[in-house]
Amino acid sequence: MTESSAEAKPPAGGSHWVRLVVASGVVLLLVVLAWALFKPDRPGGRAPDFTLTLFEGYEYEGKREVTLSDLRGQVVVINFWAEWCVECKLEAELLEATWQEYRDRGVVFLGINWVDVETEARKYLTRYDITYPNGPDLGSRIGQRFGLTGVPETFFIDKSGNIESFKLGALSEAQLTSKIEKLLAQP
Repeated sequence: MTESSAEAKPPAGGSHWVRLVVASGVVLLLVVLAWALFKPDRPGGRAPDFTLTLFEGYEYEGKREVTLSDLRGQVVVINFWAEWCVECKLEAELLEATWQEYRDRGVVFLGINWVDVETEARKYLTRYDITYPNGPDLGSRIGQRFGLTGVPETFFIDKSGNIESFKLGALSEAQLTSKIEKLLAQP
């Protein structure tokens, strides 16, 4: 046997199988991560309960904290946002105007500031004249419970406390009002 034919032989010990097993493991890990990020089962289930400490000046019914389960019987629109988010800025005025239109009809808006600096978040709220209850998602705990994939992301909670639907990205006026009207029409 010549030296060159010895080099062409596959290595002993089955390293080909080791590579196959490692590659299969990597593919399986990627599938699991993709499933976790884009879970299709979020709508329809009970919304995870949380208590949000609100920014000063953004209290709800005079309270500095709001607990989601205390809002049962009302439609709740939860909007995750950040000052650095370009799409959040596109929907900011729409969210405020819709809050003003529906707040006396059994609809509560909650703004949850995600991965932001408080001083910048407060400037954002002032810049867009936001008045509905808003507070920071400290440690991203609330976002994690909702399986947040980015901002803006808006969740529509029915009167029973279930996630009716969610929208990743900026909302249009038609999307926002049709979701709210649908939830208000439910018993």
